[in-house]
Amino acid sequence: MFKALKEKLFSARKKLEHSIEETTPVQTDKPQDVSGAEQISHPQQAVETPAPVQEKKAAPKITDKIVSFVRDREFIISEKDVSDILDELEMGLLESDVAFSVTEAILSRINDDLSGSKRKIGTSVDSIVRDALSDALLGVLGEGVDICAFIREHERPVKILFTGVNGTGKTTSIAKVTRFLQNNGFSVVLGAGDTFRAGAIEQIDVHGERLGVKVIQHQEGSDPTAVLFDTVEYARAHKIDVVLGDTAGRFHNRANLMNQLAKIRRVINPDLIVYVDEAVAGNDAVIRAEEFAKSVGMDAIMLTKVDMDPKGGAAISVAYAVGKPLLFIGTGQGYDDVMAFNPQLVVADLLGDG
Repeated sequence: MFKALKEKLFSARKKLEHSIEETTPVQTDKPQDVSGAEQISHPQQAVETPAPVQEKKAAPKITDKIVSFVRDREFIISEKDVSDILDELEMGLLESDVAFSVTEAILSRINDDLSGSKRKIGTSVDSIVRDALSDALLGVLGEGVDICAFIREHERPVKILFTGVNGTGKTTSIAKVTRFLQNNGFSVVLGAGDTFRAGAIEQIDVHGERLGVKVIQHQEGSDPTAVLFDTVEYARAHKIDVVLGDTAGRFHNRANLMNQLAKIRRVINPDLIVYVDEAVAGNDAVIRAEEFAKSVGMDAIMLTKVDMDPKGGAAISVAYAVGKPLLFIGTGQGYDDVMAFNPQLVVADLLGDG
């Protein structure tokens, strides 16, 4: 996954390492001789020379500061060491569909971490750069959500409602999450709340049969709120752990569908609202998520077709853009092709450590 983004980050990482290595003092056990500071190399001379009487203490010379700094085995990474490379990385991130605001946040964090910072001589330059890139990426990805811990900590049934625009693989994503939860020991019931799209009920019914889970459904065109209410009641009566509710795909500017969704939220009171979009939409996915967050609201995000997105920018951008965690990513066509999003593992993979 994220091939193009990995390449951009790898290139920036190696160039930053090279730039910093070129300006790093060589580690030595002897004090370094700096012009104007010979007395430090020959301390006995300073003892033999009497100090002037009542002489005012002069301000430390720049050479004194340099000698002290080298004695402390430290060096400073200058802004010049990183600025040109960060300019290049900026273009690389934007070309990889990382949103502009997210790109700016990543670059700012790297620059703040590296420029003007003191580092011990002998510290691995690779670790300095790797840590700076890792911290910047984790800063925009956030901490993520442990969905299994979330379910264990909440009253059953935990109600998860899936929303999003048309054609992004929402219903299939619900099936994948069902398999994921089953594999982690949770029981699931599905609510066929997409009563608007022709064939949607049949589609989720097929998934339910294949996965061995109950699907609560009404006829096409019926009130989706009633369907999902019945699903929650079924889960309570049968001590089911999790309700996964499907809804009709909708755009934020469709007033009737937005009102319908508001009613569902009011009646069902979901524990999580998960917005579903596809990674291959790139910056469009980020824009749609921002619009959906403003008009409808969401608690978490699921991105589909991540395996088909060579750039990877949407996965990096969407959580930061809307201030909500990325919960799952779809990585293929099968029921098992879904991953609970773990920022640490994703960053390790992006930086070649995974």
